Amino acid sequence: MLKEILEQKKAVIIKQWINLTIKTYPEDTCQFFKKQKNRFDNPVGHTISIGLEALFNGLLNEIDDEIISSFLDPIIRIKAIQPIFTPSQATSFIFLLKKIIRENLHEKLDDNLILNELLLFEIKIDELSLRVFDIYMNCREKIYAIKANQEKDKIYRAFARAGLITELSEEKPELKVF
Repeated sequence: MLKEILEQKKAVIIKQWINLTIKTYPEDTCQFFKKQKNRFDNPVGHTISIGLEALFNGLLNEIDDEIISSFLDPIIRIKAIQPIFTPSQATSFIFLLKKIIRENLHEKLDDNLILNELLLFEIKIDELSLRVFDIYMNCREKIYAIKANQEKDKIYRAFARAGLITELSEEKPELKVF
């Protein structure tokens, strides 16, 4: 029963989810995302729109976890590289879906069957939020590893230019026993 209602309201729910997710960005960025519809001029907005629509359809149709993760990954990668977001801000978009669904179903929540189905659907969203956080943390770990390697390379090159590095010999030193 809930699935049919969500299917009927799908276009509205997805549009609201996209809009609320875009509103998590600073105001000028948010305005840009709303104005630019071309995927090449606005790849971030396009990725969010396509990803959230696919994600909602995946949740609704109980698609495999790996496929759902593939919808999440591009959205999370974008948020992970943007320093304007804390981890909670970067991953909070997933919880916006619960709020939107409740607002769109408020008149039907008196029905216990629908309410029970909604609670089960919200559990799926909560489980999805854990996957979102895992993807986010993996992305951040990669970013930190890249930055650490860049710093190591920078220091090595500076020491090499200063003549402070010599190549190590392949031969092992002999140990003298007294």
